[in-house]
Amino acid sequence: MRLRTLLAAIGTSLSLTSALAAPSQPAPPADKRISVTVEGAGPDVILIPGLASSREVWAGLASALRQQHRLHLVQVAGFAGSPAVAAGDGRVAAPVAEAVADYIRSQHLAAPAIIGHSLGGEVALMLGARFPEQVGRLMVVDAMPFYTLLIDPTATAEAAVPQAAALRDATLAAPAEQAEAMQRSAIARLVKTESARPALAETALRSDRNTVANATYELMTTDLRPELARIRAPLEVVYAYDPLFGIPVEWVDGTFRNAYASAPGASFKRIDGSFHFVMLDQPQAFATAVIDFLGR
Repeated sequence: MRLRTLLAAIGTSLSLTSALAAPSQPAPPADKRISVTVEGAGPDVILIPGLASSREVWAGLASALRQQHRLHLVQVAGFAGSPAVAAGDGRVAAPVAEAVADYIRSQHLAAPAIIGHSLGGEVALMLGARFPEQVGRLMVVDAMPFYTLLIDPTATAEAAVPQAAALRDATLAAPAEQAEAMQRSAIARLVKTESARPALAETALRSDRNTVANATYELMTTDLRPELARIRAPLEVVYAYDPLFGIPVEWVDGTFRNAYASAPGASFKRIDGSFHFVMLDQPQAFATAVIDFLGR
């Protein structure tokens, strides 16, 4: 089932579009948990990729935005070959949210727009709920405030711990050949565009396995629904659907709306004909949705 696969391999992504063509300028990172590349000019937009992803997942979107916006492309430590950072408590997403908040302060950004995919979407929700004064608007791309709802709609964070721990431990223990085979199989269910799959898998395999395993555990055991009411910024949830999911579109619509029921004024945009990586499977529809979102 696609949703189970999504949970097991949340956000592993890399764009096959060409590297960003415009000259880029590295900006000082808030701390070692992130690095940021800045390009373009105009209102600020921060782009956060998903688990085991490169910031290059946004390359196609960046080419459409950089003439009118200043883009801050985040790379999370430990993903896509970037150096890992030891975490005493094992958390990844929450410290990244804190690092992005520090970056916003240090760079004196005035209420930037935040766009996050998958794990990056959860980071975006954390920013909106925990640092509401620093966020102008939020777009969450195919991300849930509590991922274990995709397996069990009645799940709680506490009840998710055993399954999350088992997945984390299995990820760490898998032999290299098995891990690679599982990753390539998962990618086929996460991106519909076949030509994108090899690079997506290679990016995931260059990611630090401890960071990926710990981040997956964190996503499975973190329930942000009680925090959504703190979000002040406009929030748009973009999510994918394709008949190949094998589940009714009404089920997918209901799952996302129910998950975000406590978010005041959240709006929803479904993009059809796409798997998890909407920006790769439906780049034009996704860019149009983002441009509309930023122009409101």
